[in-house]
Parts: sequence; structure tokens; C-alpha cells
Amino acid sequence: MGLEATMIAIDNSEYMRNGDYLTSRYDAQLTATEFIFQNKINSNPENTVGLLAYGGQGPQVLSTLTTDFGKILSGVHETKIQGENNFSSGIQVAALALKHRQNKIQQQRIIIFVGSPIKESEKDLEKLAKKMKKNNIAIDIINFGEESINTSKLEKFNSIINNHDNSHLVTIPPGPRLLYEVIASSPMLMEDGMSGMGGSGDMDFFGGGSNDIIDPNMDPDLALALRLSLEEEKARQEREAAESAKNDGSNLEKIDESKENDNDKDKDKDDKGDVKMEDAK
Repeated sequence: MGLEATMIAIDNSEYMRNGDYLTSRYDAQLTATEFIFQNKINSNPENTVGLLAYGGQGPQVLSTLTTDFGKILSGVHETKIQGENNFSSGIQVAALALKHRQNKIQQQRIIIFVGSPIKESEKDLEKLAKKMKKNNIAIDIINFGEESINTSKLEKFNSIINNHDNSHLVTIPPGPRLLYEVIASSPMLMEDGMSGMGGSGDMDFFGGGSNDIIDPNMDPDLALALRLSLEEEKARQEREAAESAKNDGSNLEKIDESKENDNDKDKDKDDKGDVKMEDAK
């Protein structure tokens, strides 16, 4: 992947208290933020990531662009859940932070979590998307929690901002999978994860090499959680494959049995026909 400066915009509106994502929308978002940070830095050590919160009274930059996750954590601790969603102003402040990046070679990207209703109209969002596209800023949107309300607006926004598939919309309804797990397998991060794999078909999350997405030494709890999740997903896929093979085999047996029955019926018909011919003689 290319060299990037990324601003992560988190939603700290009142809606983030909801517990439809483990353990709350806000906590699920923070775990995903940590995962995205590690992914970006590990995919290219010269990448930088910043953080802002755009709920409450208005956007607040929590950390300028950095490679130090400690600064991101420090910014998170200063955040309070309050107020409502300020989507447009959040993106504009994030764009301003990217404009002041030290390394101008870095491509500009905003990753924004949207977990509460967007108050802007589609027309306002269209103007914003065109402005961001003109400034060569890619925007990845993580749409969760209020997807039934926001999806149509965000799809329109994404269709305008997207330039040669550089921006993504990931919609994640509540479910058994954790927020960061869905993000990890989405197009938003798959390119980053695949970029340093040397053509391998499986992501090396915990191999201890330079291609790890999560460094177990930096965050053993998240690394363990992700490892267990991947193992469970692998086991589930293996069970489904085994059941599918079993069902296919059972269906084949039924087909063969049906064919044998048809053959027996045809043979009986032939035998009866022969008997009738002999009686006629």
C-alpha cells in the first residue's frame, strides 16, 4: 500500500451508550480503533494516525498524527460521551488535521465511525463529498448501530467520494461477530493486511514476523481475543464444510438408490413383458 496519513474520527454522541454491541457501541468502537491503528502502522512504519471525536458540542482533536499509540490512548481518556452527531464538521476538522501533516507525500485518509443518526441532508453530504474528493482525501465509513437510518445517505456519500475504489463503506448490523472482526475482513483493511504477505492467502496475525497486524507484545489481550476469534471462525467453516460434504454424500446415495429402484422397476417391466410374450406363444 502507499504511504498514508489517517485520521480516525470516533462518534462520542449519546447514542454510543447503547449496549447492542459488546459491551457498548463506544467500547466496541475503541477496540476497533486500536485494531485499525495497529494495522496501519504495521503495514507501513512511516504511516501516521491521528484521532478526533466529533460528538458533543463539536469536533475535538484528541491526538495529532503520530506513530505512538500511547498518544491515541491518552486522547481517548479525555473523551466524554455527550451530545449528538456532528458528521460534516467532524470530517472537515479531520481534513484540516491531514492538511497539516508533516510528510506531504503521505496520501490522506479519514476513517469515520458513524453510530448515531446523521442530521445533515443528502444535498449537504453531496457538497461535502465533492469537496473532499477535490482535495484528494479518501474516506472510509464504518456504519453501525443506526444503519437503518444512515445507510441510504452514506451510500450516496460513498458513491461520490469514491475515486478508483479508494474509499469504502462498511455497514455492520448487531450480531455475534465483534465490530473489529468485521472490519478486519472488510475491503477497508484487507488491502493493508495483504500488502505485506508476499502472496500468501492467509493473514499472518500472530506469527511474530514483520507482517503481523497485531503485535502480541503491545496488546496481548487484543491479540489473544483475535486469535480465539479466528480459531472459532476457522472451526465454524470446517464444520460447515463437513456438514456440506456429508449432505452432498447423502444426496448422492439417495440419487444412486433412486436410480437402482428405477432400474429394478424397468427390469420388472421387461420380465413381465417376456412372460406375456411367452403366454401369447
